[in-house]
Amino acid sequence: MTELYFYKDCYLTELTAQVIETGETWVKLNRTLCYPLGGGQPGDTGSLIHSRGTTDIVNTTKQVESADVLHHTDPSLNQVQPTEGETITVQINWQRRHQHMRMHTAMHLLGSLIKFPVTGGQVGAVKSRLDFNLEGVQLDKVLLTEQLNHLIESNVSLIFETITDAELDANPDLVRTMSVQPPRGAGVIRMVRIPEIDYQPCAGTHVANVGEIGEVRVSKIENKGKQNRRVHLVFANAS
Repeated sequence: MTELYFYKDCYLTELTAQVIETGETWVKLNRTLCYPLGGGQPGDTGSLIHSRGTTDIVNTTKQVESADVLHHTDPSLNQVQPTEGETITVQINWQRRHQHMRMHTAMHLLGSLIKFPVTGGQVGAVKSRLDFNLEGVQLDKVLLTEQLNHLIESNVSLIFETITDAELDANPDLVRTMSVQPPRGAGVIRMVRIPEIDYQPCAGTHVANVGEIGEVRVSKIENKGKQNRRVHLVFANAS
């Protein structure tokens, strides 16, 4: 299984790793700092720097059967793949990752304000969304924007913890998402705590302090069916 360094330090932008296996459109490493697509958060992009040149990472995913991480490459770019067994340097597209970290943490704050089950969501570098299962409740985007930025201004630091599968089973209300369940079977489940604000299972990447998010804005609230409400979130300086 690929060693996941983004859990050790999600601010890491460069890492040396060994190539375990290569395919026509992917490279597998013994360790990585690239977050693989999952939980509504896109996979990271970046570069593999090796003895034969530089190969762009156009997406990162995780193999279901092995839990290994695949760094996807694009043959149309005519870049040479690294060779199996060699030690290479992995560089991440930091600006994009950091925007995902800021957005993902902001979505936890949004979920703490709308205390209804989450039916879906998507983290984006520019805009994101959360869907909520609620009926007969009106949401005010101006009020939500004010409340979100008030939480961001609190400058609370995040705490990353773990609990067992059994502990989560005993506290099912910790899971807010109806469409995505936390992965089980590894023995422990990663928890993200924003003190006095939010506490839930999450495998995504986050900022260290909510103040790092910066000012945000609820740009739109849509009705997506009788009970589903879609709340769109953007950075305040977005058009």
